[in-house]
Amino acid sequence: MSTQTTASVSTHILDTSIGRPAAGVPVRLSARPAEQSPWTEVGASATDADGRCKDLPAPPEGTILVRLEFGTEEYFLTGRAESQRSAPEHRAGGPGPVFFPEVAIVFAVEAGEHYHVPLLLNPFGYSVYRGS
Repeated sequence: MSTQTTASVSTHILDTSIGRPAAGVPVRLSARPAEQSPWTEVGASATDADGRCKDLPAPPEGTILVRLEFGTEEYFLTGRAESQRSAPEHRAGGPGPVFFPEVAIVFAVEAGEHYHVPLLLNPFGYSVYRGS
């Protein structure tokens, strides 16, 4: 697929509570060609040791909206985020409290453009931006 007829997407995650990349976080990329169309999963990956996801496939031609879903629950349950312990229980009998078990980001895209969308993550907050 030509990058002139579709967009390309990359991401990385920085855990701002420890000042390090968040490794091993599952990431799913979905796309849709119109606002009311159903989402179609395009691919999945996980962040590497540098917190980067370099192998996400290009969304299909005609995509206007992209969704990145970050599976943050497993990352937080590994004990790397000590301050996470004061989060409320989100399910009965679960292995522990996680305030943000997942983060989903939806953004508009145009063919021929590259979108790098980093996630700055901590146990009780997150932010995203269009990077370069």
